[in-house]
Amino acid sequence: MDTNETLRAHISALVDGELPQADAELALAALHETDGKVAWDRYHLIRDTLRATPAPALSPGFAEQLAARLAAEPGALAPDAGDSADSHNGSANGTTESTGQAAILANPGTS
Repeated sequence: MDTNETLRAHISALVDGELPQADAELALAALHETDGKVAWDRYHLIRDTLRATPAPALSPGFAEQLAARLAAEPGALAPDAGDSADSHNGSANGTTESTGQAAILANPGTS
């Protein structure tokens, strides 16, 4: 194991509260270096992510209800009824627009 790996292992153990006292001085010294600071932040992020409470389950029909509410919003991304298909694939005005936006909003669980 090289020195950097050893220091990262010590920092990880320090974050977890499992570092033996004999190795604490080495780990704390490593925190003054850029690599040590990055490792400290990364291990805290990993620890916090692993300890995070899972998101609550969505209620039945949530996706359908959200899609309906989005469709009812003014200025929805759905194309106007008078637009032809050519204007949405770039042949009429030289622009490229996604024709699938309305479908994704209407059916968010299928994308």
